Amino acid sequence: MTDAEYMGLALELAKCGMGWASPNPMVGAVIVKEGRIIGKGWHARCGQAHAERNALAHCTEDPAGATMYVTLEPCCHQGRQPPCTEAVLAAGIARVVIGSDDPNPLVAGKGIEILRRGGVTVETGVLKEECDALNQVFFHYIRTKRPYVVLKYAMTLDGKIATRAGLSRWITGEEARVQVHRDRHRYSAILVGVGTVLADDPLLTCRMEGGRNPVRVVCDSHLRTPLESQLVRTAREVPTILATVCSDPEACRPYEEAGCRVWVLPQRDGRVDLDALMQRLGAAEIDSLLLEGGGTLNWSALSQGLVQKVQAYIAPKLFGGAQAPSPVEGLGVEAPGQAFRLVHTTLRPLGEDFLLEGEVEPNVYRDR
Repeated sequence: MTDAEYMGLALELAKCGMGWASPNPMVGAVIVKEGRIIGKGWHARCGQAHAERNALAHCTEDPAGATMYVTLEPCCHQGRQPPCTEAVLAAGIARVVIGSDDPNPLVAGKGIEILRRGGVTVETGVLKEECDALNQVFFHYIRTKRPYVVLKYAMTLDGKIATRAGLSRWITGEEARVQVHRDRHRYSAILVGVGTVLADDPLLTCRMEGGRNPVRVVCDSHLRTPLESQLVRTAREVPTILATVCSDPEACRPYEEAGCRVWVLPQRDGRVDLDALMQRLGAAEIDSLLLEGGGTLNWSALSQGLVQKVQAYIAPKLFGGAQAPSPVEGLGVEAPGQAFRLVHTTLRPLGEDFLLEGEVEPNVYRDR
């Protein structure tokens, strides 16, 4: 097998930590000696052993003189776990092949330098594009200390997210909905506006076998979330945050007694300042966020430059209706040249539906 093939195996191992490793990165490691794979590991959960130490712990023979393939530069600092560089050197690994450099200022090339000073041959950039893509969330979070925001919606081919009567279940089919639950497992939190809560009374959980529920966040400027809603009634089982500008302790108390966390935040035009909310979420180690809001909230996040990626589930249906809601409403741009453009787009079928994904290109237009 080639270096790229071994790294490909390490990438597949890294994906086993999806949804559980955050806010740490997903990392996989493979140890090879004389053409034999003698150890494999990945970072299973935040706070547990890193991929390199897991691979070393599961070696079937002495790893001295072996090559380690790892998708991300080994850490060299004491965090929740001890430095992986120490373990690699102590094991006598002769060569380390790395996919991504670690942008964490505590690492950022220092891990590579320590290994080389210790006599280890280090090669970098093997399947770098694939390794970088795996950890888009981590790279964004470690650089900005804010969550990576994915704007997700399901719409008909004529751009409607509900009928003129406000009904939206179901626009897409079963395969598309299964993918949504995979992403609820993958990303740390899910954000909706209070309008969605009032209209749909959603549960916002991950209904995937073995999945992890995201932290549920409701942008509720004036605390209109019903106390009998599913979100409030299940707040002790699934972490639930109400982001509000209402500072009245009496208004907040019933939600707090039900198990909700109430975050009183600064206001912007009479509503929760989304920028302040992102700062608070990042400080709480929420590294990623699925935005499943309505058109107004979606526009606010997009126009303030808070969205990194868009997921549009498209059903081959037509609802029509001048008053039927669309995914992004608000003020909108004035000229076509001000449009928010998506780059690195992909389109894939999911049953009868399609999922279009793309990254939001930096845009000079901002509703500030």
